[in-house]
Amino acid sequence: MTAPKITESPPLAPREFRGVWVATVANIDWPSQPGLPAEQQRAEAIAILDRARSLNLNTIILQIRPAADALYASGLEPWSEYLGGRQGHDPGYDPLKFWIVEAHRRGLALHAWFNPYRARHHQAKSDFAPTHIAKTHPASVKQYGEMWWMDPGDAFASRRTLDVVADVVRRYDLDGVHIDDYFYPYPIPRPGQAGDQKEKEMLDFPDDPSWKLYLTNGGRLDRSSWRRQNVNRLVDQLYRKIHQIKPQVLFGVSPFGIGRPDRRPAGIEGFSQYDKLYADVELWLEKGWLDYLAPQLYWPIDQKPQAFGVLLDYWTRQNTAKRHLWPGLFTSAINDTPKSWTAEEILRQTEVVRSRPAAGGLIQFSMIALLQDRRAIATKLQTGPYAEPALAPNTPWLDATPPPAPKLKTQPDGRVQIVPGPGEAVSKYAVWRRHGVQWRFSVQPAVESLVAVNGADAVVVSAVDRTGNESERVAVTFEREK
Repeated sequence: MTAPKITESPPLAPREFRGVWVATVANIDWPSQPGLPAEQQRAEAIAILDRARSLNLNTIILQIRPAADALYASGLEPWSEYLGGRQGHDPGYDPLKFWIVEAHRRGLALHAWFNPYRARHHQAKSDFAPTHIAKTHPASVKQYGEMWWMDPGDAFASRRTLDVVADVVRRYDLDGVHIDDYFYPYPIPRPGQAGDQKEKEMLDFPDDPSWKLYLTNGGRLDRSSWRRQNVNRLVDQLYRKIHQIKPQVLFGVSPFGIGRPDRRPAGIEGFSQYDKLYADVELWLEKGWLDYLAPQLYWPIDQKPQAFGVLLDYWTRQNTAKRHLWPGLFTSAINDTPKSWTAEEILRQTEVVRSRPAAGGLIQFSMIALLQDRRAIATKLQTGPYAEPALAPNTPWLDATPPPAPKLKTQPDGRVQIVPGPGEAVSKYAVWRRHGVQWRFSVQPAVESLVAVNGADAVVVSAVDRTGNESERVAVTFEREK
């Protein structure tokens, strides 16, 4: 009988962005409620991170600025009420630093999620702290319905957002910066109107002072174009500033999932962020002002006016600068209501994304659905599409240089020690173990220097840097008893 042929080289490392949003506004995901002791907050964070690693996710997107506040030690904005129960209350530790250290300890990347303009959520309980922008610079903040917003046309408001992001990038060991779909606010009806919601007149955002100043200074754009220019300028400045400080930090945007009306595919209907939020996302893609786009495709596959696959293909066509495309999925639509999605809907959407070579992964909204394993969605991901770990796709326009290869040393106890190569620090190791004719892949955090052999007859390791570049592979083989 001919012995089975042993494949000497392992296959390529699987590549797929597997992110999850961890929302802190209104305590959606973390912490579970405001005012918890620091130790309980940390324990809840560890539970989330451990679950993320067990599900073979690779990126946490943590909301650290819900409403011109901070879930980290800031000299610019007050502590968030979602930590201590009231705005400005010091929780006694630095949550962002804790999250980063513990995420990296598990081989997870951490992206800091900022709301660029929201100043107060409608569910907020506490008063503004004295250091909040609504108190220090009230002219830069506007009340709109039950929420408060920094005016995108106000120079100080935009500079504050830029300064806040720059401060965090400088001081924290981030892997990415992330902003969501809240630019100008989603429109609300003007008060006092009766009748059908669709027929109501919308309340205009109260930015008359900044608009009049623009005109006084010689501005010639119409008001809608001016508003889009305000948002465009901030997105461009964020992209440039982040990479000026730390070139390897990714910048991602997660906009509403339907494009501008004059470019939509036939049959696609719905809200226009271009006309209502003044977000010219197609321009940002064209200019390359982001490293990844995560359009929120929060509709079922079979809902034709917002068909998931059609919208995904639309954003692929707009992505002429070839940035990463990692759509957001509405996993939290799996719940205990009569309108709940099935877990199979999310699994089907995952397969649709995988069927499009131009889309290299996705993001789940949000962590609570996975933590609670609603309708067994986490279990089905873990035993199905996420059964094997994956590296995030690399980002060659930021860095295309691979890190130095490590060295391997066999230890007396049979384990293999990884000795980092000189120069650039790595974020994780790709590890393959060969059992006969099969290769089994895993990802090991850089802080873990020992590889358990687990009965393999060969171990292969490569180093992976922050932007996903992979070093040359190194190997060690073992003689096994026949």
